[in-house]
Amino acid sequence: MKALVIERPFQARIRQVEYPSPQAGEVTIKVERTGICGTDLHIYEGTYISTYPLIPGHEFSGTIHEVGPGVTDYSVGDRVSSDPNIYCGHCECCQTHRSNQCMNFAATGVTRNGAMAEFVRVPAKTLVKLPDTMSFQQGAFIEPMACVVYAMNRVQIQTGNRVMLFGAGAMGQQLLQAISISGASELNVVDVSSSKLRMAEQYGATRGILSSELDEQLTDEQKRRGFDVVVDATGIPSVIQRAFQYMGPASKYLQFGVADANATIQLKPFEVFKNDWTILGSMAVHYTFIPSLRWLSEGRIRVDHLVSKVISLEQCVDFFEQEKNKDHLKIQIQL
Repeated sequence: MKALVIERPFQARIRQVEYPSPQAGEVTIKVERTGICGTDLHIYEGTYISTYPLIPGHEFSGTIHEVGPGVTDYSVGDRVSSDPNIYCGHCECCQTHRSNQCMNFAATGVTRNGAMAEFVRVPAKTLVKLPDTMSFQQGAFIEPMACVVYAMNRVQIQTGNRVMLFGAGAMGQQLLQAISISGASELNVVDVSSSKLRMAEQYGATRGILSSELDEQLTDEQKRRGFDVVVDATGIPSVIQRAFQYMGPASKYLQFGVADANATIQLKPFEVFKNDWTILGSMAVHYTFIPSLRWLSEGRIRVDHLVSKVISLEQCVDFFEQEKNKDHLKIQIQL
């Protein structure tokens, strides 16, 4: 079968690789759509936890092509998506309700071969069936939306909270919709792109603000009191550093964007103490695939408008080498 293989950082090519036959408890999926995520770019650049060679791709949907021994709940032809995170179930973290911190963590497209290929092999326990009304395009958003659901469970927006969100890319656009239906009063979204900010205002932001104009656009009262919740969805260290300036008394900060594993920022511990801040991380998904599926299938979160471009598997190499820094939202691969 054909697959995109990252052989080492900054080196990817299309190769013929062995078909992934399912083992006991597994299925092999014929991939229909795969989303390209910021994490895939970190993997390509060698700044994530992956080892090489690797077939990336953890946001995907498709049709079951083959069922392995012992699988009884799924059949050939079922339309599915898959939680890429594979937990052992027996380590200390798994047994204390922290399975996304599994001490034997594995993930499709991150630590084992993923869905930027014609076929992908996954444990049957990670599957969800797509409703007949859900397209493969939408099905490939279940994983990123499940990250949003987990983030929302972590940050616990309170009714009337004033929120500032940095980043209106594909993940920021999903996150802002979730925030807007979860009780926030103000939702100020900050980005460098006017077009992304206009989209944000159409889908739930109360205000879109260009990053270069942020301080002059805020009122004196907003500057004085700060915001109840501040969220980063960029993963850019300079943006993260700046975001803490807008924290109010007893406010929450959520690190949602994925930064380079070696990136650092400076933070005054006294400010955290004095202001009674809560600082939260949000690592991937955590039993949030079903809630994500429900949000998407009921149209509570809309995603079709986020697909900037659909490309072939063969076009992926050029994307990683040349297009990754362009002003896209979500790029999906059609197999």
